Amino acid sequence: MGLKLIVDIGNTRTKFAIFQENKLLDLQVYESPESDFLRKILKTFPKVDTSVLSAVRNYPGEFDEVLRECGFFLKMDENTPLPFKNLYGTPQSLGKDRVAIVAGAMARFPKKNVLAVVAGTTITYDFINQDAEYLGGGISPGLTMRFKALNAYTDKLPLVQAVDEKVPMIGNTTKNAILSGVMNGLIAEVDGIMDDYRRQFADLRIIVGGGDYKYFDKRLKNNIFAAPNIVLEGLKEILDFNEEK
Repeated sequence: MGLKLIVDIGNTRTKFAIFQENKLLDLQVYESPESDFLRKILKTFPKVDTSVLSAVRNYPGEFDEVLRECGFFLKMDENTPLPFKNLYGTPQSLGKDRVAIVAGAMARFPKKNVLAVVAGTTITYDFINQDAEYLGGGISPGLTMRFKALNAYTDKLPLVQAVDEKVPMIGNTTKNAILSGVMNGLIAEVDGIMDDYRRQFADLRIIVGGGDYKYFDKRLKNNIFAAPNIVLEGLKEILDFNEEK
């Protein structure tokens, strides 16, 4: 049985994922896209015969050539056929990662109203309804961006990093005050937006994923389904959809 290779070249990380049907067999993450990494993956998994590549930054042109040699190859762009109806007003500006998130959310909960919240460089909110129509969502600064903004746009506030433990609401030092404002503020934002969606859409399913989801998924009062690899899952769904066409 052939294997599927998913290549996701994001703003800060490059991910190589190997799927066998719907099972994630292997995931490797690098800071930059390098041809050597790709060749290493293909040498380790010689049965790869279909692949998809999604990129939001430049990468070696050799990637496309190597992947085409493996078999069916899909390169994501604004014209890629999708397994859902895209009602976004400016589809040409819609990020490939958000497209993948929607596809992954729909695959997890077909014929349901689904809100996908993904925490990474940004916090994205994407909604697809029970009729497989993508309506849009929202974009907000991510944790690191918020910490960096406080440091960059003030003279005296230090650069602080997120922590795994629960942060007290009342910060008794400048560092703790920043942690409280940023992390507790983000939790309040996400919970509030989830509440608004629940009021508007019946029987709503909520998925939370992304590299930073671990900092707040257990602290949310809303019931959610954790999906840290939702982008990769969605890219695989888009690959399957196009392979069958």
